[in-house]
Amino acid sequence: MNFKELVKSNRTCRRYDGTKSITRQDLLDLVDLVRYTPSGMNKQALRFALVADEETKARVFDNIFLAGFLKDWDGPIEGERPGGYILVFDDNDYGRAMVEDVGIAGQTLALGARAGGKAVCIFKAFKEKEINEALGLGDNFNLLMVVAVGYPLEEVVIDDIHAGDDIKYYRDQDQVHHVPKIVTEDLLINK
Repeated sequence: MNFKELVKSNRTCRRYDGTKSITRQDLLDLVDLVRYTPSGMNKQALRFALVADEETKARVFDNIFLAGFLKDWDGPIEGERPGGYILVFDDNDYGRAMVEDVGIAGQTLALGARAGGKAVCIFKAFKEKEINEALGLGDNFNLLMVVAVGYPLEEVVIDDIHAGDDIKYYRDQDQVHHVPKIVTEDLLINK
């Protein structure tokens, strides 16, 4: 697929096909992509933890918050949970990462996953202390985002909207996930 098709197909996924496993190598391959991306002042301050084992996956899952707009959904059931996680940190001893680097890393992980037939959900809502404990990390590492990885089980579509319309994503009666996106013309300030 061309790059625009890749970007359009790169939707947040909250339900995964539990019959298809994600290995530590799958996660490592995605992190390897990030090392080639730009980094402010070439600092390369991001650090990563890979989670593919069942026990740690369960502990991470219990400490993330899913789909704030879907008030009537408790999250994915067993068999539909992420196949693995990439946790993105910076290290107090090395120095804080630039926020731009975190965004570039997240998008790179997402596009890399999508190009390989997988999908991600990027979490910024989580219990940092509990996740650090699950990984055996001390206070030295600052959790910046959690990236769930798996093979998508749900259909996600983009709905064109105009600036000022409701931006809340939702699921319809067929469980198709709808993501409203403002049309390009309404994003321009110098029309």
